[in-house]
Amino acid sequence: MQKEHFLKKTVIVCLLAMICCVLWGSAFPGIKIGYKLWNIDIKDMASQIVFAGVRFFLAGVLTIIIGSVLQRNILFPRKENVKAILCLAAFQTVIQYLFFYIGLAHTTGVKASILTACNVFFAILIAGVFLHQEKLNKRILIGCLLGFLGVICINMQSGSVELHFIWNGDGFILLAALSYAISSVMIKQYGKTQNTVLLSGYQFMAGGIVLLVTGIVLGGQIQNGQNGAIAIILYLSFVSAIAYSLWGVLLKYNPISKVTVFGFFNPIAGVILSALLLQEKQDMGLGTLIALILVSCGIYLVNRDSDKKKKK
Repeated sequence: MQKEHFLKKTVIVCLLAMICCVLWGSAFPGIKIGYKLWNIDIKDMASQIVFAGVRFFLAGVLTIIIGSVLQRNILFPRKENVKAILCLAAFQTVIQYLFFYIGLAHTTGVKASILTACNVFFAILIAGVFLHQEKLNKRILIGCLLGFLGVICINMQSGSVELHFIWNGDGFILLAALSYAISSVMIKQYGKTQNTVLLSGYQFMAGGIVLLVTGIVLGGQIQNGQNGAIAIILYLSFVSAIAYSLWGVLLKYNPISKVTVFGFFNPIAGVILSALLLQEKQDMGLGTLIALILVSCGIYLVNRDSDKKKKK
């Protein structure tokens, strides 16, 4: 009972949520560093898929281990979990990361970190327009508009109003964000009756296997890695396992709105870490700053609205 009260404290929620955001933000430059250390060419999509498969299979194993330790019980899927695991694996891991990994190889970590934030707006639109889980209002629409303007802004050439959109880079990142949004709506629904940590762990493993096999069939491989190659793939697996586990614990003890409001920091972490680790400082101009502000404000407005509804 004490642990539950401890995890409900705002300062603790803030600290753990920010840790999740920093971990997720570090994945953007981490993936590109991984490509370099494993000698994966920008055009070698098959090997990128193999890389993704290995990462997420390991992430699934770590998630199940962490969940089993925290719950003091080994997590095994039951018959009623199979459908949810397969559906989540399809959208959360396979479809999302096929587009994400390929897209990231053709755009910058800075742009990818901001474009990925669109999954928040996609999820809200899906839940409100198609599933009628919540009513769209003025504040939510303004938040979505700000996010959309941010996406436009980040794709503008410096000093020009001409849009520069790379279909297999920026476009694929947006499709990945849409897939993730669909999976978010799914896990919210499945989480009403099933263990979300169990679902996350096994969907990572199932999705990882699909990606791995797909990549190998297409001729992909990862070998002859440089110093630090194994460490980076283990780190990326660690990022997914720890971040999703922490996020799941926070959602268990707190209202969804209280936790997700901190998600606005994701693009900030991604931009800062990409600039520092990938030397993408040329993308850190005024346009990027404006886009970052717009997207962050949009995410904040949407979640602030949800928070108000919870208080009523």
